[in-house]
Amino acid sequence: MKNHITKIVTFAILITTLISCKVSKDIETPKDALPENFRNASVSSDTASIGDLEWKNYYTEKDIVKLIDSAIARNNDLQIATKNIEIAQYRFTQSKWGNVPQVNLFVNASSSNPSDNSFTGMNLNQALGQKHIDDYSAGATLSWEADIWGKIKNQKKGAFAEYLQSAEVKKALQTNIVANVSSGYYNLLMLDAQLDIARQNLRLNDSTTNIIKLKYDAGQATSLAIQQSEAQKLNSAQLIPLLEQNIAIQENALSVLTGSFPSSKERTTTLSAIEIKNNASVGIPSSLVSRRPDVKSAELELKIANANVGITKADLYPALRITAQGGVNSFETSSWFNIPASLFGTVAGGLTQPLLNNKKLKTQYNIAVAEREKAVLNFRQSVLIAVSEVANALVVTEKLQQQETFLQEKVKTLQQAIKNANLLFKNGMAEYLEVLTAQANLLQSELELADIKRQQLTANTELYRALGGGWK
Repeated sequence: MKNHITKIVTFAILITTLISCKVSKDIETPKDALPENFRNASVSSDTASIGDLEWKNYYTEKDIVKLIDSAIARNNDLQIATKNIEIAQYRFTQSKWGNVPQVNLFVNASSSNPSDNSFTGMNLNQALGQKHIDDYSAGATLSWEADIWGKIKNQKKGAFAEYLQSAEVKKALQTNIVANVSSGYYNLLMLDAQLDIARQNLRLNDSTTNIIKLKYDAGQATSLAIQQSEAQKLNSAQLIPLLEQNIAIQENALSVLTGSFPSSKERTTTLSAIEIKNNASVGIPSSLVSRRPDVKSAELELKIANANVGITKADLYPALRITAQGGVNSFETSSWFNIPASLFGTVAGGLTQPLLNNKKLKTQYNIAVAEREKAVLNFRQSVLIAVSEVANALVVTEKLQQQETFLQEKVKTLQQAIKNANLLFKNGMAEYLEVLTAQANLLQSELELADIKRQQLTANTELYRALGGGWK
């Protein structure tokens, strides 16, 4: 029996060696030419990029660091992504056992009572002088499928790529969360600044209204002037609860990102105190592909698709399976483990070719091929989006800087206009409408200036995220 087993195993190994080949050819990751530099970036061959910085080295404000630390530790979406990595790791570990034979142990005992009028019953009575027969067996079974067409190998490759992809998905999620937390914090500082502006403007409106009332008492102004001044004061007052509402909503949004219930958020700095990062190093597009987690994930998706094509292609071909069984068997318990008389063994090998379900398997293969082609297109699109996002962030950063310069000059001019209008109005050389108009324009411009500063800080954050920063 040992010789028979050796022959069958040798035959299986020989077939595997001779036939084992790639039944499908993998498609490589597209290596299309990328632009040498990003649009709106200075021409440079320097590969250094702010995207390579750890987020704690990029964000230096202690409030933001504290919020991001909390988000990374407690954000539920990130926790789910961590569990997905764990699940993918288990699946990959499981796939490693694909080539290992399945071995099962068994112990069986049975008793049969055939009919006295049956052939078996009559022979049993004559041979053993009894009307029942017992059977006792114990042993092991073995089954093994030879990986002739690389199916199991592709299952391993696919599982490993899925494991790596789950890690990249978490990285991409973290980059977005880091960006959202920092942008949310900057928005909170902007709302704080706008609230201060609204309160200052309200005090200015109060002062103007008092002056108009004094002039009214002196017969130098009309009741219409008082009414219009009061209306403008109420317009400024209306902004205050609106801004307070938006502050609370933004704090609640940050609470969700940091995995906590709604609460106020500590601010130890102001919008004007935070430095805008201009002229940041962006590197070159070719290094972006390996740095962005979403692009890397799309690349791994192609590897998964390659593996699925190999698996579905292998399903169309015959499967070589070897089975073996051995142990001890007896119809009496007293001789059950009588060695070698009770020993038994069987070995079998065979090829199984799909027949009636071949059309179904062919369809699955065609679907896998189409999915692979889609994965190639998704990868190309992810690269285009990544390069485009960097270019957009660069132009936004540049143009916001120019807008801020003009707006700062506008605010300075309006502040001087307010002083002049008040002075002229007190001396009866200007109408009250000129004062109210100047105050309204200043309020709007100061609110816009705070928003421009927030947009610049958000653009810095977006550039850092677009370059793949935030997951380190």
